[in-house]
This record gives sequence, structure tokens and C-alpha cells, in this order.
Amino acid sequence: MASDGTALIGLWFDGQKYFADLLDTEYEEKTLPIFEQADKWLDIYFSGKAPDFTPPLHMKTTEFRVAVWEIILTIPFGQTMTYGQIADKIAKQKGISRMSAQAVGGAVGHNSISLIIPCHRVVGTNGSLTGYAGGIEKKVKLLELEGTDMDSFFVPKKGTALYFPIQHYIQKEHPQKS
Repeated sequence: MASDGTALIGLWFDGQKYFADLLDTEYEEKTLPIFEQADKWLDIYFSGKAPDFTPPLHMKTTEFRVAVWEIILTIPFGQTMTYGQIADKIAKQKGISRMSAQAVGGAVGHNSISLIIPCHRVVGTNGSLTGYAGGIEKKVKLLELEGTDMDSFFVPKKGTALYFPIQHYIQKEHPQKS
């Protein structure tokens, strides 16, 4: 976790893509009230419940990414939204006819406040569980934790147009769930 002293500016998984990319090389490790709030949020979340509050957040990034992340914050616990749906919302906000889902994907992938800004709830229009900087396996586990209906999702095979259904992934990786 990282903070500017009053708000959360970063929350990453160990080894996550872009891990701590916005932190200065010099920083101080200490306990802050914001970290206690974030810990409480995480405890509630990992107990399988939707937290009823959001700790103060400071999104240190571009205006476009902030707009995307604010939309992601509206995705309810246990539900998903597609990159295309977010692109449509951004286009509407900007008063333009369309927005690139790929541009949205770039903004989603650079989310520096994982879990609280729930980018794991963003999926491909075709049900692809792609584009999670924390790793696809974590995305699957987080969606399962939230009780998301996983039947229409799949994990893409890298470098091919082939895929396998999420049920295959769950049965292979988690045989007790079959």
C-alpha cells in the first residue's frame, strides 16, 4: 500500500505489473490511519462481503485514466462490465461518437489501486478474462470470491485465437469445485 499521507495512492499485489510504478525512490514506511481504513476494507472484502465504504483515494494519473477508474468504481460487487461498455460511457461523457476499448484497456491495466478500484471486474465483450495486471488466476479467484456467475467467461490462451471455458480452468486448477 502507498499513501500521500491522507489518501491511498497505491495498492498492489506482489509482483503485479506496474508494481509501485508511481512511488518515489525515497519513501518512508509507517502506519497511517488511511492504511488502517484500507486494511479494514480488505478484511471485509476477503471475507466475501462487499465493503460499505471506500477509503479516501487519490488517483495520481492522467485525466483519462481517472475517468476510466471512476467508472470502474461503480461496478457492483459480484458483477462485471466490459471494456466496450466503459468506452461507451467515456465517449458519452466526452460528447464523442466512440472511444477505443483498447485505450480503456490500457487505462484499466495501469490501475494503481487494485481491488478497491475493482479492475478485475472488467472483462472482454466476448467473455474473455484478459488484461489483469495481477494475473489471470487472481482475476478468476477474485470474481469467484464475489460470487460472480463464471459460466460465460473464459481464459484466453496466449498468442492464439483459441480459448478454453472458465469451467475447464476451474476444474483443472480447482478439482474440488467440479
